[in-house]
Amino acid sequence: MPRRRLPLVLIAAVLAATGCGGGTADDPDTISVAYHRYGNSTQVDALMQRVKQQYEQANPGKHVSLDPVVAPEGEYLSKLQLRMRSAKTAPDVLYEDSFTVNSDVAAGYLAPLDERLADWADWDHFIDTTKQAGRATDGRTYGIPLDTDTRGIWFNRDLFARAGLPADWAPDGWDDVLAAARRVKQRFPDVIGLDLPLGKAEGEAVTMQTVLMLLHGTETGSLHDGRWIAPNAGFTEAMRFLSTAVGEGLTQSRAQIADAQYDKKLRDDLTRQGKVAMRLDGSFASGQWESAGWRDWAETMSAAPMPTRDGGGTVSTSGGWTLAMSASGGKQDDAFEFLTIALSRDNVTEYALSSGNLPSREDSAADPRLTAANPLAGFWLGLLEGTHYRPTLPEYPKISEEIQQSVLDVAGGADPEQVSQRWTEQVRRIAGPDETRGG
Repeated sequence: MPRRRLPLVLIAAVLAATGCGGGTADDPDTISVAYHRYGNSTQVDALMQRVKQQYEQANPGKHVSLDPVVAPEGEYLSKLQLRMRSAKTAPDVLYEDSFTVNSDVAAGYLAPLDERLADWADWDHFIDTTKQAGRATDGRTYGIPLDTDTRGIWFNRDLFARAGLPADWAPDGWDDVLAAARRVKQRFPDVIGLDLPLGKAEGEAVTMQTVLMLLHGTETGSLHDGRWIAPNAGFTEAMRFLSTAVGEGLTQSRAQIADAQYDKKLRDDLTRQGKVAMRLDGSFASGQWESAGWRDWAETMSAAPMPTRDGGGTVSTSGGWTLAMSASGGKQDDAFEFLTIALSRDNVTEYALSSGNLPSREDSAADPRLTAANPLAGFWLGLLEGTHYRPTLPEYPKISEEIQQSVLDVAGGADPEQVSQRWTEQVRRIAGPDETRGG
């Protein structure tokens, strides 16, 4: 894929903003590490601070320059890609979202790790399904998973009991999910029946946590199976479900959907206050609650698998973040040693305990501290078997943006059939007619 040139003035601005050009890139004994730090998500920063100390203690005379990028996730990814365009500004180690691996590989930003991984005994301890997160379409691995996740339905046992729903609720089809939301709303009009990512500010979560959790439960079952599936009957069915849920007032209100701060704090506040009956959300939600001081969440909240559209099966999607190395870095031996320290059993376990995310290593997943900290850890880990990963192809980020726009349109009252048709046209424009098929 050709790489577009940035105007010289923009390159200069990036160099100035990052403080590079005469810094770590020119120091053979210092590696730079870029990662995301925003809002309440401080666990990555704590991990990097700890690994910096461990690395420098193990390598006297060597240093780590930490470069936290304080910005919302979408802006972090954009800023990181700007830095990767130049060897002067590219970090040696980067915190890479799994869904951007292929696009960054296509742009020439990431270094393959296979030869190094073949000599690293710890690689055998990583959960096989998590290894998909850092594997590109060329079959090579460019990122080592730090964590993973699964998705399902969190539900409030107390609200369910008062609405006459069972404590061991297990929906068998989308109709069961909608019926439970309607029952709770009838009993408690001021409670959100089904909360799920719908707003523009929620970005990729709208695609992965909402649409793909629905789409994978349809007969079509996928966005891509060698070609992009557009028109996509499963996508249309997902839009219909969302149109029904929002139109009947079962979800958060349209004002809350439009509120850029809803996901940052209000969603968790309402959940803690007993104002949310169900959340289509990730295994990591309890870690957010812990960080916010809600230590006894397990006394109230339970979880169930997301059912397929017509029942008879369940659905989960998984993602997670990886650690990767810059292709343009001249200190790759040092960078890889930093990765091995960061991704040791102890560090992966500690990170899982602090973040609420699922560990990427089997030996970390078996640590009894994990279950002690989260009584539902076994449930969420069990969903890894048969979970779905995003089609992290170079076209995916743009197609995901179109999915998010489709959800905004449906949430605003647009006809789901027309929205699905518009999405099909956009996919065919992005990927090209030869790379799409109907299904």
